[in-house]
Amino acid sequence: QVQLVESGGGSVQAGGSVRLSCIASGDKAGGCTMGWYRQVPGQQREGVAEISRDGRTNVLGSVKDRFTISRDNAQKNVFVYLQMDNLKPEDTAMYYCKADECLGIVNANYWGQGVQVTVSS
Repeated sequence: QVQLVESGGGSVQAGGSVRLSCIASGDKAGGCTMGWYRQVPGQQREGVAEISRDGRTNVLGSVKDRFTISRDNAQKNVFVYLQMDNLKPEDTAMYYCKADECLGIVNANYWGQGVQVTVSS
């Protein structure tokens, strides 16, 4: 099992920056692909960025020049970060951390509780 806890959400003005953090705990967390998703009420959840267990990243094209995903496997728990710069009002959403494709776990699919990011113009 993998447990995920996000932090770092909040309110910011357009053009500002926010860094979201996700702590993934559990013996197999280091073997998971980690991702950040976001959801606006009434819309489908959207994948924003993901990072594989060996550090390969994939970022949504529309935010690629502003968002950076990273992870730190060195500690007992896995830390995953989403650095968001030059934020725009359309980035306002609930952001969720996800762990899947975990080595040794069949059908791994874990989600955090989400954190709200609100960008005002």
